[in-house]
Amino acid sequence: MTQIEEAKSGEITREMADVALHENIAAEMVRDCIARGEIVIMKSHKCKSLGIGKGLLTKVNVNIGTSSVAINPDAEVRKAIIAVEHGADTVSDLSMGGDIDEIRRSIFHSISVPLTTVPIYQTAAENGPFNEIDQDDLIRNIKKQVQQGVSSVVIHAGFTWDTLISLKKASRTMGMVSKGGSFTAAWMIANKNENPFLERYDEILEILLKRDVVLSLGNAMRSGCVHDVSDKPQLSEIYKNAELARRANDMGVQTIVEGMGGHVSAKEIFTYVKYHKKVSGNRPLFVSGPLPTDIAVGYDHMAACVGASIASGAGADYLCAITPSEHLALPDIEHVREGAIAFRIAAHIGDSMKYGLSDLDLNLARMRRQHNWGGQFKFALDGGKARQIHSTGDTCTMCGDFCALKIMEQYLGS
Repeated sequence: MTQIEEAKSGEITREMADVALHENIAAEMVRDCIARGEIVIMKSHKCKSLGIGKGLLTKVNVNIGTSSVAINPDAEVRKAIIAVEHGADTVSDLSMGGDIDEIRRSIFHSISVPLTTVPIYQTAAENGPFNEIDQDDLIRNIKKQVQQGVSSVVIHAGFTWDTLISLKKASRTMGMVSKGGSFTAAWMIANKNENPFLERYDEILEILLKRDVVLSLGNAMRSGCVHDVSDKPQLSEIYKNAELARRANDMGVQTIVEGMGGHVSAKEIFTYVKYHKKVSGNRPLFVSGPLPTDIAVGYDHMAACVGASIASGAGADYLCAITPSEHLALPDIEHVREGAIAFRIAAHIGDSMKYGLSDLDLNLARMRRQHNWGGQFKFALDGGKARQIHSTGDTCTMCGDFCALKIMEQYLGS
């Protein structure tokens, strides 16, 4: 039985108990939320069960993987390891070049967190032009990746021919910026057929059901710049994904809804998150970014950290990290590290908005008040980087002999 089936029968599984213990909440709450589709549990034989959803800490995903023009399997494995070391709760392998199966196996065996894939990526990379790919190729890749042990797969099933027609009529600056969505749309146009993931949806659910793999419903119609506001194609996909999520849950498949990622004006993020959560029935919401400005190229991880903090605080459950390489290049190892750290910060800020301030911040503040540098590095998100920047001795070179805390200690006492 899957986690949803167990939850609906009233059973608290070992995985539910593990999540409850890790998150410091009641196991019965976890069970109840899973039964209603508000929490999912990603499982892997190599790691502890990971809960995503209502009442849980915000989780962070980091994307890695080769491209068709940049193939260095060892680097991708190293990126995955670095991402996990710097706080990634999950890793997504989006490889599209080289021996993809072998690259995935290497990544899988090098990390201890759940692994997610987007099966159409490998299908497109290995099966030639879209008019030469048939639906069975897509299904075979989903089956293969599930058998390889992935914890979650992403499909873009939430749009139809009618949605594509409305997209063509929409007055967007950027059209469709989702890679998986564009592959799916290109396949539909090349084969003059309806969305293959929609047509084979029940069959896909059966595949995921056998191993309790989490389904992630992608958002192909997200906005690609802050001037592209919510429109008919985007709203249509939101409602379709909500319907598909209910169908999946009814069948026993755990489901995450992707939404509102991409580029969103900062003042709209809070409202958009609340709207997505309402339409989806409070199912776990995954957001990529969002970027609240388009001019931070080269620093998109910083801009996205701002957007992700707002989104998490508004109720988003799962963030996809953005790196400095966004819109520019395949990220290198350092860029992956920077993206992971930026989004760990975003998740922490968002959780402070949802659940209140963390003792971690208080502990670090106390260490700072005591001029305890080692204590500060201990509680810092990236203590190694902080230690590297800090000068030796009891002071920092910013204030030197004129430290505000020390001056006031002299006059007011400790």
